[in-house]
This record gives sequence, structure tokens and C-alpha cells, in this order.
Amino acid sequence: MKQKTLQAHLALFIVNVLYGASHVLAKGVMPDYLTPSVFILFRVAGATLLFWLVLSLTNSKPIERKDFPLIALCGLFGVAINQLFFFHGLNLSSAINSGIIMALNPIMVVILSFFLFKERLTSLKITGITLGAVGAILLTLKASSHVSDSRLGDLFLFLNALSYAIYLVLAKPLMKKYSPIQVITWVFTFGLIFVLLFPPTLSQLSQTNFQRISTEIWWKIAYVVIGVTFFTYLLTIFGLKYLSATVSSAYIYTQPVMVMLFTFLFASIHWSADYRGSITSEKILYMFVIFTGVYLTSKSISRNEN
Repeated sequence: MKQKTLQAHLALFIVNVLYGASHVLAKGVMPDYLTPSVFILFRVAGATLLFWLVLSLTNSKPIERKDFPLIALCGLFGVAINQLFFFHGLNLSSAINSGIIMALNPIMVVILSFFLFKERLTSLKITGITLGAVGAILLTLKASSHVSDSRLGDLFLFLNALSYAIYLVLAKPLMKKYSPIQVITWVFTFGLIFVLLFPPTLSQLSQTNFQRISTEIWWKIAYVVIGVTFFTYLLTIFGLKYLSATVSSAYIYTQPVMVMLFTFLFASIHWSADYRGSITSEKILYMFVIFTGVYLTSKSISRNEN
């Protein structure tokens, strides 16, 4: 079990590496080539197909009919609402606001887990969550000098963080009963249905000019579908099987760090604009604060749940 726990931590770390790279590489796709709704349709449809291909190679017990409503809720909150609100919110608001609001996610998970599953709020857990949130907020505040306010965009980002927190909590019981690939395949299947039911999706898809999309943009779209959607959800669901929802959510604190690291890397190899001048010793200090918060939260959970 200890080895599985370590593997789960590694899986969650890789998830945030993939997410961090995507913030830089996929920056030019939306909205110039794809609208947020169409981009999400590409993500969800492509990942759903890949999940079904993987599931067809495994032997899984049938899902009980009584569990489908819960799986549908996971698809609604973890795929449709989560991704729709994030993309539309990011499209309207600023990166600085999205970083601050996303840092609220672990706090939401702690509160939801306390009310739904009676997870105990230890002093060490609260200290870790608070420390990580403070570090993430301070780091994000220093990471951008361009501020564009949008109350609607901020509201969308808040609803995105809340919906993902609900998903992390709801998915935990399913992980104990079924295999991760089985759960995530059905979650994405329901999520795809909900995305297709979102009115702007199909109308905007019909208006998309695919001839304008270059090979470079297609590679970025493929990275988002395969790396940032397919692999990240698989790894996250694996992490949820061996770690609490609180720990899984706390890894979101590492994303600002990853974004800064990939900004430096991709600028060095000319894959993106050069923002290396924004990296200071003060921000590096905030990185250590963030990792300390994640460590304390994980240590608290391992003491009380593992």
C-alpha cells in the first residue's frame, strides 16, 4: 500500500506538469481558431474515444444501475461544468484572477469532505491548506503585470473551482467499487452528452473554419486532448484511489510553479514569447511555500486515513 501511495503522489505531480505545459503551449488556440465551447467538445470527444478504447482491452465487472446517477453527476461536475466554466471564464477574465480563484479549490474540497464524509479537520491539515493557498495566491499575484477585470469571468472561474471540488468528493466512493478506467470512461461519456446539450456547442462547431488551423495548432489541440485531458484524468483518478480528495486537490498549488518553469523552458527553445524576466527570487520563495503546504496536507492525511 505504501508503494501505491507513492505512485499516487507521483501521478498527481505528473498531472500538474502536463497542466503547467498546456497553459503555455495551448495559449494561441482559443479563441482565434476554436471557441471555448468547440475546444471543449474536441477535448471531451477525443478523450472519451480513447477511454473506451482502453476500457475495451480490460475485464471489468458491470456497473450497477444504481450507481449511474452518481456517475452522471461526476460527468456533469467533473467534465461539463468544470471545463465549460474554466474555458469561458479564462476567456473573459485574467490569468491573475484565475490563479487566485483556483487556489480556493482545496479549501472547497475540505469543506465538502467534512460535511459529506465527516473527514476530520486536523490542525496540521488546516495549516497545510492555508500555507499552500497563501503561497499560490502570492505567487500568482506576482506572476502577471496585466490585469483585466471581468466579474462574469471571475464568477465562471469560481464555479469551475467549485464544480471540480464537488467532482473530487463525489468520485471517491466510485473508486473504491470499480476500476479507475471504468469510472472515468463512463464519467466522460456522460460529460460528452452534457457538452453536446450545451446550446452554443454545435452551432459554433458549424461556424468553425478548419482550413485556417495550421499543423502547429493541430499539434497543440492534440496535446490538450491526449496529454491534458486523457492522461491527466486517468492519473487523477488513480491518485483518488489511494489518496483522499483533499490531497488530490492540494496538488493544484503546484500549477503556478509549473507554468513558470515551462515559461522559462519554452522561451529558451523559442516555443513561446519570452517572459523569463518575470521570474524573481521572491517567486522562487513562494514555490517553496507552496510545496511545504502540499507536504503538510499530505502528511496530515496519511496519519489519519492511511
